[in-house]
Amino acid sequence: MNIILFDDHGRNDLLPLCYTRPCGDMRLGILTIQEKWQHHLSQRTSWLTQDYLKTKYTTTYTKDNTYINGRLLPDENVLSAIKNLTLEHALVQGDIVLAYRTAKNLDLEAVEQELEHPTQYADEVSTINFCYDIFSKNGTEIEKDFALLTKGRISASLSSTNTVIGDQLFVEEGAEVEAAILNTTKGPIYIGKNSTIMEGAMIRGPHALCEGATIKMGAKIYGDSTIGPQCKVGGEVSNTVFFSNSNKGHDGFIGNSVVGEWCNLGADTNSSNLKNNYAFVKLWNYTKKRFINTELQFCGLIMGDHSKCGINTMFNTGTVVGVSANIFGASFPRNFIPSFTWGGATGFATYSLNKAYETARIVMLRRNQELNEIEKDILAHVHATSSEHRIWEKQTSQI
Repeated sequence: MNIILFDDHGRNDLLPLCYTRPCGDMRLGILTIQEKWQHHLSQRTSWLTQDYLKTKYTTTYTKDNTYINGRLLPDENVLSAIKNLTLEHALVQGDIVLAYRTAKNLDLEAVEQELEHPTQYADEVSTINFCYDIFSKNGTEIEKDFALLTKGRISASLSSTNTVIGDQLFVEEGAEVEAAILNTTKGPIYIGKNSTIMEGAMIRGPHALCEGATIKMGAKIYGDSTIGPQCKVGGEVSNTVFFSNSNKGHDGFIGNSVVGEWCNLGADTNSSNLKNNYAFVKLWNYTKKRFINTELQFCGLIMGDHSKCGINTMFNTGTVVGVSANIFGASFPRNFIPSFTWGGATGFATYSLNKAYETARIVMLRRNQELNEIEKDILAHVHATSSEHRIWEKQTSQI
């Protein structure tokens, strides 16, 4: 089978995180959704996504294609069902297409509308339906990925300066860990290749520190948290997922949150994850264009790629920040901040595309990566399509 991960109609409920990537390129647990499927199926996958993302996320077709929903998380039962699909048969649950095996080279619309021989899948499946599902399901996914990645392998050793509690620890080669406290009694801790845990850090499982990432001195990392590749994180973190290449290098709290790629949280940034009245948190939804009830008591910050905030920024419970926003100033900004926004509680202006390019170029060079024309075109598309949310543009100039 040739595996293609496709974005379905649920993709817009995952904005702003999917403005700049297909659904299957989101990280939760240790791996991205794509990486999970590749490990389970022992083969590469390609993408079927939005037109403006196709230059970066390309599609490979053959005469035997299995399209798998990019929001679907693999488990033993659904894996078996997909492997047993025959040509021109589909696996569905309600109005969600889980997988479709066909000789046809389909586009996004056709995958969902031109099914032949659909079969209702009766077992429970795990899908990412909203941004908050990423942190809500992260602990379970860490445990599943830990078992997948460490089966039959021997962990690298740690120095005697560390305190390890429990026996669910795996350390990849090249990791540097000194004078840390690692508690695995509530779940596994995975320490990725060439990662660093500095002195005095306290970490409780389930936890994933991915390749090349760094936990700063004295950090307090609670369970169900993932620090993605090349991220640098300090302070207090609880049940939060950092995708990759993002920084929270200083003190300050973040909990029940998702931070995209190329983000930076200034020193002493704090994000509330619980309302004063303990009520369920409402979160901005791009599909409904209003705040929806998450039915969660704990929900913090959702931040899209390339967004930044200044020192001492205070985020309200259930704040959504779009792509390439720059937030600063005293007091709490509003709890929906559109993409390409410049400002804070005292007001917003539009962050011009050229200035956003320049910032992104500098930031990416710090990780030895280039802001190429493909990345610029993606940001330009997001800038144009997100303008409807920047309601001040008719009255204010761009920064």
